[in-house]
Amino acid sequence: MAEFMTETEERASGVPGPGAPGEPREKTGEGTGPADAQEAAAQLERTRALVDPELRAAVESLPGSMRRIGLYHFGWQQADGSPAAGNAGKAIRPALVLAAAAALGGPAARTAAVRAAAAVELVHNFTLLHDDVMDRDTTRRHRPTAWTVFGDTDAILAGDALQALALRLLAEDPHPASVPAAARLAACVVELCEGQHTDTDLEQRAPEAVTLDEVLAMAEAKTGALLGCACALGALYAGAGEEEVAALDGFGRQAGLAFQLIDDVIGIWGDPRHTGKPAGADLAARKKSLPVVAALTSGTPAAVELAQLYGKPYREEAAEAGETARIALAVERAGGRDWAQAEAADRMARAMQELARAVPDPEAAGGLLALAEFVTRRTS
Repeated sequence: MAEFMTETEERASGVPGPGAPGEPREKTGEGTGPADAQEAAAQLERTRALVDPELRAAVESLPGSMRRIGLYHFGWQQADGSPAAGNAGKAIRPALVLAAAAALGGPAARTAAVRAAAAVELVHNFTLLHDDVMDRDTTRRHRPTAWTVFGDTDAILAGDALQALALRLLAEDPHPASVPAAARLAACVVELCEGQHTDTDLEQRAPEAVTLDEVLAMAEAKTGALLGCACALGALYAGAGEEEVAALDGFGRQAGLAFQLIDDVIGIWGDPRHTGKPAGADLAARKKSLPVVAALTSGTPAAVELAQLYGKPYREEAAEAGETARIALAVERAGGRDWAQAEAADRMARAMQELARAVPDPEAAGGLLALAEFVTRRTS
């Protein structure tokens, strides 16, 4: 379960629902639709233009071996060192930093927060490099993961280097918010590691020995924490007070949980042509994702069937015989998919409440709302 985030709302009809795998349901309701998607896309494009130069300069400051892996991971180079077109990800976390700064402090605060946005993106990619090694994921962003190209050790060390770069960016930033921002980001990294440790522990347990509360807490630590931190850093760079910073942290955390719910649904039912990962990869790895644990704890006949299937180790010949598809169907029959959709809606409603506390003006909050909308409607 990788670390990550979500969307403008309470109205989670944007969560992939029953129908073709990975296809979003039609959505109705005020404030949603093409205009929001266009605004979010424009924000992400602006974020890449502002943050990528800072990000790339930081990666290029690494020693040769680490630099090569970092540039490959971000999509700026091929494995042989030749230039690549680049696919550094959607930039949602740095976009949240800049949007939060702008919501509370206007364009000047957004410009001042660029280095903080780059630091958050470096931490995010540190977690991705490590997650790919631990989860043995072979594909990310439609290309081989760093560990499959350079080996486990080098990928782990490159991740460590990205984390150090993030803190260095803040330590060298003359902005008065850089010190509390660095402390908050460091605390977030500790929480991320705690969440990953819990995730690893849960994977060792029998399917019936994992509770939904445990998985929700783990998801908040692994995914919600960094989204909350991103929003909080933007607030700090805008000179916001403690209450506004805390509220934006809460907004990001709740949106992050909604995002993780979407991510887990996509991990089971997403289209590999869009996700860049094999269909049912999380099920094959027997991941205790949120829809799976909701299904396992549903008390339904399908939950019994799912526990039996999930208790068996992955075998390639069984997968080829359709076992992964049977597991996905059992999760859906036991209510895991419906629960994930409803829970995502609830988490986004809570996120909106937190956002209104920090930014009561809907117009000022528009950038954050559009990003949240974009994330929870994602299909890859």
